[in-house]
Amino acid sequence: MGESKKVILVTGATGYIGSRLVHELLHGFGDSWIVRALVRHGSSKEAIDALPVDLVYGDLCDPVSLIDACRGVSVVFNCAGHIAYSRNQHGTLYDVNVRGTAALVDACLECGVDRLVHTSSVAALGVTSRGMPANEETPFREWQHRIAYMESKHLAEMECMRGVAEGLDVVMVNPAVVIGRGRYAQCAENASTRAIRDIYTGRIPFYPPGGISLVGIDDVVRAHIAAWQQGVSANRYIITAGNYSFRELFTTVRQLPGGSGRPVFEAASAFQKLSGVAGELFALVTGGRPYISMESMRLAREQLFYSNQRSVTELGMEYQSVEEVIGSIIGKAFSSQSSL
Repeated sequence: MGESKKVILVTGATGYIGSRLVHELLHGFGDSWIVRALVRHGSSKEAIDALPVDLVYGDLCDPVSLIDACRGVSVVFNCAGHIAYSRNQHGTLYDVNVRGTAALVDACLECGVDRLVHTSSVAALGVTSRGMPANEETPFREWQHRIAYMESKHLAEMECMRGVAEGLDVVMVNPAVVIGRGRYAQCAENASTRAIRDIYTGRIPFYPPGGISLVGIDDVVRAHIAAWQQGVSANRYIITAGNYSFRELFTTVRQLPGGSGRPVFEAASAFQKLSGVAGELFALVTGGRPYISMESMRLAREQLFYSNQRSVTELGMEYQSVEEVIGSIIGKAFSSQSSL
């Protein structure tokens, strides 16, 4: 009899990053590995429904389900998480990102998992003075503790490092703002990709004064696999293709062929505050997650730039340019419209 296949577990397997990672793992390793997908009861499985995966149900907030999911697993990719910037989401951010990561670390230790690849974020990292790219060692700053999403991702990494201290092999992947549909276009889009399209069509006429770091979804997926195979335990790896002021980004997107082409303007401070308050009121009334909130407006005033040097040196990453990713977003938008 042949040697039995080892098992890879992907949490958050129906999400934006997780679903694409499942596709890529099956494409590159499906002949020699079993890919197990952890999904929550009631979540849409459309992105992975037709794939030959070992489907298991569970939740980061259900520690028993995580132990069941991790039994017999060699590698875990933790792509599950919660992204939000409004005050009504603070409790959920802590429950999912912090307590959930802690429970998964415990399950990996209990089940003897060989390596955990944790999907973190540049939000977990410190930031530098205006305009200087931060790296993996930049200290977390005092004001960042007051941004709940940043704090939750920072604390999640501390749980990963606690796992390292207890003997677990953990590598952390820190993507910048992820955009694009990538090679597995049947998977859902995210809010940042939709925002690029809204900038292009002129639906967002004002830009904030800060800056942003961007990366394409295909590179994020490749970075996860590279971190599994080549990453150094306990290391973080920033995954970004480029840093842009919002002014540069808006101007570049709006001037693409077919774009609105109209001038863009910096949002006044009073307008930013009013928009943030309006977003918080929307969240309070609906219970939803607004794209604009007080915390997101606070971040939009910062130049959140990051260096990808470690990922290039240690993981061998080569990045698709942000301009190419944006072009593919716009191109896909037009092709879908023309088929209507």
